[in-house]
Amino acid sequence: MDTNESSSTETTTGAPAAGEAPRRGWRRWAMDTRPLRIPAYRRLWSSTIVTAVGSQLTAVAVPKQIYDITHSSAWVGYASLAGLVPMVAFALWGGAVADAVDRRKLLLVTNTGIAATSLLFWAQAVTGLDSVPVLMVLLALQQAFFGLNAPARSASIARLVPAEQLPAANALGSTVMQTALVAGPLLAGALIPVIGLPELYLIDALALCVTVWAVVRLPALPPLGGTGARRAGLREIADGFRYISRHKVLLLSFLADIVAMVFGMPRALFPQLAAETYGSYGEGLALGVLFAGIPVGAVLGGLFSGVFSRARRHGWMVTGAVVGWGVAIAGFGLSGNLWLALVFLAAAGVADMVSMVFRGAILLSAATDEMRGRMQGVFTVVVAGGPRLADVLHGTAGAAFGPRAAVAGGGALVVVAMLALAGAVPALRRYRV
Repeated sequence: MDTNESSSTETTTGAPAAGEAPRRGWRRWAMDTRPLRIPAYRRLWSSTIVTAVGSQLTAVAVPKQIYDITHSSAWVGYASLAGLVPMVAFALWGGAVADAVDRRKLLLVTNTGIAATSLLFWAQAVTGLDSVPVLMVLLALQQAFFGLNAPARSASIARLVPAEQLPAANALGSTVMQTALVAGPLLAGALIPVIGLPELYLIDALALCVTVWAVVRLPALPPLGGTGARRAGLREIADGFRYISRHKVLLLSFLADIVAMVFGMPRALFPQLAAETYGSYGEGLALGVLFAGIPVGAVLGGLFSGVFSRARRHGWMVTGAVVGWGVAIAGFGLSGNLWLALVFLAAAGVADMVSMVFRGAILLSAATDEMRGRMQGVFTVVVAGGPRLADVLHGTAGAAFGPRAAVAGGGALVVVAMLALAGAVPALRRYRV
């Protein structure tokens, strides 16, 4: 299958094709599902529904098991770092590999590797090994496979759907992932007392088999523009960064996410806010509401993404979404009522969904195919690293100025910095498809 498979239902401009009724009434607001008409993308997306929840089971099980062994939150934090370092390194290298080989074959190898790692997690748990070093090694291995997998998976989407449907495809994928962030931990919490911790790993491994099956059914995705052998070394990784520096719209799409996440992601302050500001509602309830607020808003944004996924001015959509995120986060910092705080966090989640959709579309449409893997590798690093830097920044600022002032100030900084970037460099706000 090639990207022209969708031409039976869409014109090249994205307008409704002959015989396709225009969207009216509530359908104009509902999620744009046109990419699901493409069999290859539909299989890939459907597999994500299963594996996204499964991966969250492991994401809960690993820190839970480490804490049960050590009774130390510090060790839980060390384990997170053990996973972050290989993920960053292999995402950068994996982007170069994705530009040099058949992406379908790379997805097969890496998804199989992730599934095998989940089986090893299950084996160590069911045998009662109770070894933190083993868990950290397995976590590092899993995240290395993920770092290799993510760029190839994201870069493949542009070969499966036409350019005008990329925002809709990104909205479909992002909505699944955000839904998993809400449902996965809740399901893990419900299952642990019933079936036990080891079985969470086993469920994840079985779910990954669905992804392997979906990848087997994909068409071949070799590099375009010739059949000559390509390398995937340090020079090729450096070429990716030089490519970003020469294409301002790509550089600004990364900077927009860094600004939003580093200055405006206040999750490190949620426990303190739950205890001090919203303690009268019940600390446990408040903490759950705060952590759920942004993902719930993102899911709602995805479900009603039909209102924005067909927009052509992608640069303006990113700029507006990041500014909206900053305003919502500042409002959250100023709110003393838990339910008003939830409204602001949900609004921030909607803005984050819009930003994710159009930043992803810009990366896939503005970059050439031979560079898409490397762009997605950098994207993976930015998405993973930004919130962790934010944890350090907000934790420090919260200790110095108080949590609410730190959150509100961070939101205001997002607005100022994003407007300054958009004003100083017009490439982003002028970008459209």
